Amino acid sequence: MLRISPKINSHARDLRKHMSDVERCLWNRIRGRQLSGFCFRRQHPIERYIVDFACLELKLVIELDGGQHMDQHQYDLTREQWLKAKGFKVLRFWNHDVVENRDGVLHAICNLLPPSQPSPLKGEGV
Repeated sequence: MLRISPKINSHARDLRKHMSDVERCLWNRIRGRQLSGFCFRRQHPIERYIVDFACLELKLVIELDGGQHMDQHQYDLTREQWLKAKGFKVLRFWNHDVVENRDGVLHAICNLLPPSQPSPLKGEGV
């Protein structure tokens, strides 16, 4: 991957500081390896774009769309095609889906995760 520009890193940092309530709602359920032990990052730069959430290990991007995305459909499509060309799987959810059906959104995400492996360090599976 290319080095991320300082401008993009700074913008990502600002986005993390000022997350929307909907982003915060989902982040509280996926942070800290809560989903099958996979690490998700929030407002993460991937070269020239900043994605809402990313699991780099799985090359999975989660995007939350509010009303502003109705006006930027072409930009979102171009961005999604670029991410897919880089090998990322992109999941998109409307904000109201996260608010009204958070468990369904989490279930949809979990369906894409491989089964978690027991950790020999914790004495599991021995």
